[in-house]
Amino acid sequence: MTAAENNKPKRDTYRHGDLRNALIEAGLELAHQGGPEAVVLRAATRQAGVAPNAAYRHFTDRNALLHAVSQAAMAHLARTMEAEQAALPPTTDAAAAARARFRAVGTGYLRFAQEEPGLFRTAFHVPGDMTHAAADTAAGATGKTPFELLGAALDGLVEAGLLPEDRRPGAEFLAWSAVHGLAALLVDGPLRGLHPTQAHDAGQHVIDMIERGI
Repeated sequence: MTAAENNKPKRDTYRHGDLRNALIEAGLELAHQGGPEAVVLRAATRQAGVAPNAAYRHFTDRNALLHAVSQAAMAHLARTMEAEQAALPPTTDAAAAARARFRAVGTGYLRFAQEEPGLFRTAFHVPGDMTHAAADTAAGATGKTPFELLGAALDGLVEAGLLPEDRRPGAEFLAWSAVHGLAALLVDGPLRGLHPTQAHDAGQHVIDMIERGI
């Protein structure tokens, strides 16, 4: 090897040993722009500035990369939900606080879907079961995934006396189904043309309905 080759600058991804995360970040940018269909290995390696074959050191195929990007997108969703909760005004009323935290979970979910439709679609481009619903790779800053944040909010309602304990089992699936259904209608369905104020109001009405229903 010549002196010139020795002095040749190395790519940051290799120098920091962070190629896997660089590819996931590249995949997130692709997903942001075009949803899960845009997340392909060749485009991710080009975005990360590495040779196409380099990706196979970390991802056996496109599905492996897409799964990792899906989990990372889910973590972004969790952080949006956490931010919605963190922005709540302080209160000494335990029942009001529990109710507000529960509502913030749904509001944050809907906000993420509308602000980041590509990432939202990618977050739910997942295996057909709940295998990864509690995976660390899908968790936000608190260490909880979106599903776990919802569960914690429901537990808070029970503790505050707002949700009877015998109605707690399975409540996640009822609440999740309703909010996700509206999110899908707003992002990809016939409600995508709603004015933002109308979309927000629809979200609050759905959360009202969930509160009454559970």
